Amino acid sequence: MLKTANKNIRQLSLSELEQYFETLGEKKFRAKQVYEWLWLKQAHSFEAMTNLSKELRTKLTENFSLPALTIDATQYSADGTIKSRFRTVDKHLVEGVLIPTDDRKTACVSSQIGCSLSCKFCATGYMDRKRNLEFDEIYDEVVLINQQCERVYNKKLSNIVFMGMGEPLLNYKNVLHAIERITSPDGLGMSARRITVSTAGVAKMIKQLGDDKVRFKLALSLHAANDNKRNEIMPINETNNLKALIEALNYFYKKTENEITFEYILFKNFNDSLKDADELIKIYRQVPADLVNIIEYNPIDAARFEKPEEATVNQFMAYLERNRVNARLRRSRGKDIDAACGQLANKDQL
Repeated sequence: MLKTANKNIRQLSLSELEQYFETLGEKKFRAKQVYEWLWLKQAHSFEAMTNLSKELRTKLTENFSLPALTIDATQYSADGTIKSRFRTVDKHLVEGVLIPTDDRKTACVSSQIGCSLSCKFCATGYMDRKRNLEFDEIYDEVVLINQQCERVYNKKLSNIVFMGMGEPLLNYKNVLHAIERITSPDGLGMSARRITVSTAGVAKMIKQLGDDKVRFKLALSLHAANDNKRNEIMPINETNNLKALIEALNYFYKKTENEITFEYILFKNFNDSLKDADELIKIYRQVPADLVNIIEYNPIDAARFEKPEEATVNQFMAYLERNRVNARLRRSRGKDIDAACGQLANKDQL
């Protein structure tokens, strides 16, 4: 028999819910009603499930928990970006960002509370990893950011990027389960093609994405195009070097034909020379990548890196374009509220 006492009801599949209602002598369709409340209608309490009898709602309250993320604090940037700090039931904090442009409204979501990878340029990398986010907590992030989007911009989210706190591929099962719920018709019904999962480079799990035939896009946080430099700023490269990542990305593409993007933050006098651009071009030509996102660096207190001069950025971009690299310069959004790339760290001023 299904053990239910205080179990998170959202951890149950529809068939497990049906099994539970059968033990109560209830009709099977009750399970579907509850499932719709949990995922389609995003109910955060049993009391909200108004088409169930009071008696049944009481029984659910006695047998199950329904933990959900709440918004702890919100900050609004001058450029329209909104950063939210979410609180988990066990009192951890995690951040997510709504990034609006004219043609899209993007949610940048987190997959872990903190991070274990210690990338030298990223504020989250200086935090300890407390735990993985559960799939329903990731789902809640998207729901809450979507509600903000509808309230502030009168539009639903168009895109989701897993580029917030944590390494998504080190929380593989929960990230994939969350995306299944986000894309499901009885969930948020979003297209998988509008979701991008970004990784610092876990070669084994990139291949696993290929084997699992995922439908979402993949972004590799590259940031340096030779192993020595990448080892210096991204310790994960010591066990997942560029050769292993190139092989894994090609395997992923062969299995899925999904879009691959390279993310490359420019750091002054570190990876912004034309020699660095040449090394980036060499890697770009070894992988069927659609795009290289050149990203403006957002300084953080803990790191020694600086943003290059505008002339250096323009020279780097022009060199890539001359060499037929599909590159786009991504300007930072939400810098004034520490919501830009690499700045998420649960700062106290929120």
